[in-house]
Amino acid sequence: MSPPPPSRGYVVSAHGHIGRRLLQLYAGLALYGASSALLVASGLGLEPWNVLHQGLAKLTGLSIGEISIAVGAAVLLLWIPLRQRPGLGTVSNVFAVGLALDGTLALLPDPRSLVLRGLFLLAGIVLNGAATGLYIAARFGAGPRDGLMTGLHQRTGRSIRLMRTAAEVTVVATGFALGGTIGVGTVLYAVSIGPLAQLFLRLFALPVAAGGSTVVAASTPERAILRP
Repeated sequence: MSPPPPSRGYVVSAHGHIGRRLLQLYAGLALYGASSALLVASGLGLEPWNVLHQGLAKLTGLSIGEISIAVGAAVLLLWIPLRQRPGLGTVSNVFAVGLALDGTLALLPDPRSLVLRGLFLLAGIVLNGAATGLYIAARFGAGPRDGLMTGLHQRTGRSIRLMRTAAEVTVVATGFALGGTIGVGTVLYAVSIGPLAQLFLRLFALPVAAGGSTVVAASTPERAILRP
């Protein structure tokens, strides 16, 4: 099965599901930050953008969550020349994920054994997939980093897959050069996040209804799993 189709004239009802959608949005963003914290704590490898965030954190002395917020805001500014329109989820993403990441890191114990580190890694990847399903199924707009990729796709005519690959290779290489962590977790995340996100998108999908809504993003890009 494929994820919910792009919204083309059919959107989630703004009346019957707004409470659930808001709950999914913010639960997804908080869970995304928490799952990223588990990957950081494992020390076994990070997802692509957090490799960059961790490298910049080491360079500047700021926390990885603070860097995540700063990078998200900077990327959002790049939406302007790309003529992308942010939604509530886009703006919320910039702040909520970084705050949840730092908050969870402050609460997590230091995993000294390899077994515990491995459990942190696996839990982080699975929860990241669940967070993606919650957040995207709420349909409040793409995260700033994914909006950048889809904007480049629209402006250049190149595929979303190519734009995403180019962006993630760039941020991983830059982050690694600055001291970000690449490892088995990075590879495991890359091969598993797509199927996990597809699974949870189906699980958390909301019914759709004809009509318009002032809070729903106009579309969800095809052939792309969007992440905060």
